Amino acid sequence: MTHITTIGAGIYTYLDIFEGTIPVDTDTATEFAALFVAANSAEITRMPSVREFPSIGTPANIVNVPVYGQAISSQVQGQADAPSLEVTVNYVPTDMLAFEALKGQQVAFRILMSNGPIDLATSLGATIVQENTEFYFIGKIEAILVNPQLTDATTATVTLSSQSDFAGPATVAAV
Repeated sequence: MTHITTIGAGIYTYLDIFEGTIPVDTDTATEFAALFVAANSAEITRMPSVREFPSIGTPANIVNVPVYGQAISSQVQGQADAPSLEVTVNYVPTDMLAFEALKGQQVAFRILMSNGPIDLATSLGATIVQENTEFYFIGKIEAILVNPQLTDATTATVTLSSQSDFAGPATVAAV
């Protein structure tokens, strides 16, 4: 598989949510990709107007341990903590109603990164016109906090929790 092969800003990054039934053993990119298909389109929504994404993936499993008498801490292998997943969106109340209803519900997330635009219907089809890289995980929308602004657009911070490991990067090559 080839991943995105050119350097570019992540201006075409999308957050898609599958709210249907997730099979218990779903943990590979192929199994997650099977959820994000045209047959399930009624159960898939795209987060609108995303302004900022968090870092994606599993962080390093390194713990700093202070040692008496040493100038610096030692580092040992430990348990990695799940990253904080906060997505900032331009807040339009009517656009966010569906996501408010999903709060606390276990869903599958797909983060799709591309060097060109990909609409939701195309991303669920068999013919991909733009290569892209995807990450998947199971989680919940935990909170949606509205951030009123006096000098810029009103935004909302959508806090996600991860209930599984990240699957990916998986690449879908253009056909």
